[in-house]
Amino acid sequence: MTAVAPRLSRGTHLGYAVGSIGTAAFGTVPGLLLLYYLTDELGVAAGLAGLVVFAPKAWDVLLNPWIGSRSDRTTGRWGPRRPWMLAGGLALPPLFVLVFAGPGEPPALAAAWVAVAFLLAATAYGCFQVPYVAQPAEITDDPGERATLMSWRVAALALGILLAGAGAPAVVDAFGGGRGGHLAMAVFVALLLAGGMLGAVAGTRRAPTLTRATSEGRLGATLVLAWRSRPFRVLLTGFVVQALGIGVMLAGVPYFSEQVLGDAAAGSLLFAALVGPAIVVMPLWLRVSRRLGKRTGLLASSALFTAGAAALALVGPGGTGPALALVVLVGVGYAGMQMFPLAMLPDVVAADEAASGQRRAGVFTGVWTAAETLGLAVGPGLLGLLLAAAGYRSSAGGDAVQSDGAVLAVRLGFSVVPALLVLASLPVLARYRLDPVPDRPQEVPA
Repeated sequence: MTAVAPRLSRGTHLGYAVGSIGTAAFGTVPGLLLLYYLTDELGVAAGLAGLVVFAPKAWDVLLNPWIGSRSDRTTGRWGPRRPWMLAGGLALPPLFVLVFAGPGEPPALAAAWVAVAFLLAATAYGCFQVPYVAQPAEITDDPGERATLMSWRVAALALGILLAGAGAPAVVDAFGGGRGGHLAMAVFVALLLAGGMLGAVAGTRRAPTLTRATSEGRLGATLVLAWRSRPFRVLLTGFVVQALGIGVMLAGVPYFSEQVLGDAAAGSLLFAALVGPAIVVMPLWLRVSRRLGKRTGLLASSALFTAGAAALALVGPGGTGPALALVVLVGVGYAGMQMFPLAMLPDVVAADEAASGQRRAGVFTGVWTAAETLGLAVGPGLLGLLLAAAGYRSSAGGDAVQSDGAVLAVRLGFSVVPALLVLASLPVLARYRLDPVPDRPQEVPA
């Protein structure tokens, strides 16, 4: 018999949400700066650099189900999730600094250092992220409380993306760029990681554990269970394709500002324009959700992103102003693309529980976090391959003169490629049918 859920305190709401500042920092900064750091500060070839960024994140696809399974079995006065969250919160900050604290040459040794340190950092991040995502299903069984938790989390996520994404390039510039500037940036991000993750461990210390949301633990079996839900299948497929497009665009920010706009300092402004609108327009998208439905809101926000990203292909040298205006439009769409899937996932979990009679939130969140991580990791890798194919010249210090073909690849990688990927997700997401529709019953998951 499941206990009646007590109302969670405002401290628990805030304490849980602050963890998203940490997840936002690690989810954003490597995709934004690590590929550029490898190619233009360490002189690593673009193709190899893309692999270095991709491989450690891909490792999470195998790691996350294992962490979910082990944390399911964890017992003690701290509950099943907080010990794992504490371990990740303690290990990740120093490991993130190590990613940017390695040797500068030769490039092969520098790439190997980054690869190993980033793999360890990704492992520590998984120890925090997977239990963190599973926690709301266990600390309350009240849908209203979960909605409140998610609203606080989305707000903290937007704040974390803004702090890390706009702040990290600004710190690099403030400390003179180069390896020294990137190391200072890593310390700044490590403080955000520690504050967010350890804050969530402390902030949820009074939260009850009412029930266990279990995961299968084996990757194949977990995928099969999750894939049986048609709404989840559709939502996840569209979300991963969109994450791929976002990953390509994030990795392209420093390249686009330097090689296309001719203004290396514009990178911080571009990222602030991308993520800043989230704080302002979230209430607007929430109103759209209530009036027109979450699926309609996701399709509309994705269409805005696509239009703005495609138009960026027309911006040329010295066009920082027009680029910022278009990126603000992209950012309005990006805000919806972040909010709506997070709001739709609990609907999918609830529909599956109603249809199956089983509480399987851990199955869905394990697959979701692994797929999201993979999509965001493939994005920089794809950009690295595109730059390598176009003949992009890597150099320690970033002073290499690029060919017209390489500059064109940068332009397309920041604009057309993300636009096409998000556009490709629209027919998939249009098939999602879990939103209530007037005079029609909701679809029951297969």
